[in-house]
Amino acid sequence: MTSLGERAHEAGIAALNSTLLTGLRPAVRQLDLAVLTGIAAFLGEAGGAPSDVAPRHAWIPGHWRAALAAEGMPAPDGRVRRYRRAELITVRKTIDAARQALGYPPELTRYLLDSLRHLPELLNDQVSPQSLLFPNGDLDTAAAAYRDNSINRYLNAAAVEVTRGLMRDRVLELGAGTGSLTADLLPVMDGRAIDYVFTDLSAFFLESARERFGRHRFLRFEVVDFNQDLSDPFAPASFDLVIAVNAAHNALHTGDLLAQIRNVLAPDGSLVLIETCHEHHQSLVSMPFLLSGRKERRDHRAGTARTYLTHTEWLRALETAGLKPVVDLPHPDHPLSAFSQRLFVAHR
Repeated sequence: MTSLGERAHEAGIAALNSTLLTGLRPAVRQLDLAVLTGIAAFLGEAGGAPSDVAPRHAWIPGHWRAALAAEGMPAPDGRVRRYRRAELITVRKTIDAARQALGYPPELTRYLLDSLRHLPELLNDQVSPQSLLFPNGDLDTAAAAYRDNSINRYLNAAAVEVTRGLMRDRVLELGAGTGSLTADLLPVMDGRAIDYVFTDLSAFFLESARERFGRHRFLRFEVVDFNQDLSDPFAPASFDLVIAVNAAHNALHTGDLLAQIRNVLAPDGSLVLIETCHEHHQSLVSMPFLLSGRKERRDHRAGTARTYLTHTEWLRALETAGLKPVVDLPHPDHPLSAFSQRLFVAHR
């Protein structure tokens, strides 16, 4: 009998429609180095240390310099060298070529180049990272990053197959944001007597979700901060399925969050978790700003500039919280693993 993980993987691969996978690893690397070179060029112009930096972002240039040092990219004297115009033109071309090879739409190129262009304004808080990710409230750029690409098509299709196999009727989605997975799950759930609670901390995302998904009468929308006690809005064992897509890393203590998720799950309930397990250089123009100024992390990342838990740390955290991992995709040796995004399914 085919296992749940095998069926999920097959569904994910089928969703790629024969997309070529052989060039993914080098393309991820090319995109990482191209974006990091763009950051280096900015630091080079600033003499290695920008002067006009908002206090809450003061740590970010050092985080960039550490990434450059790890790649051996600083100049011999320890300062970041200045880049020629021809080199920067090559950077732009490489970003777009790698973007295409990885199955991202053109919006991602525009977003990365806009972010690089606005690094000075991002650092001094004249431009917000949200204004670049959601220009004029539009979700197309965010969809390019979180939905309309090879890895998210794979992960979403695999997660839908998992959900279909579990057939859960009381669903809680935490940090649902743009609804990147929700949009694929809802058609599978139509026609069933279920209760689906779509939650996020942001009223902007909830209003957008109401407009997009309001026709699904089984949906409820609630503002929930999962860094607070989930037992306040939700009773113990009140859900069969909890979903968290690229959200759980925002927890101040991921172990505490997972323990709370276990508490609101029914005895035979399941968690569907999609998470990034490595900070790629391409995210250095966005994630540090999105997370900057928030409360100090209290888990493995305490005292560091890390955004994500590693693959191994997530598996251990799930087990420690009393959640048994039964699906872990894509397989480590599969080309899609180059994206460092994973689907975990765990049973209480």
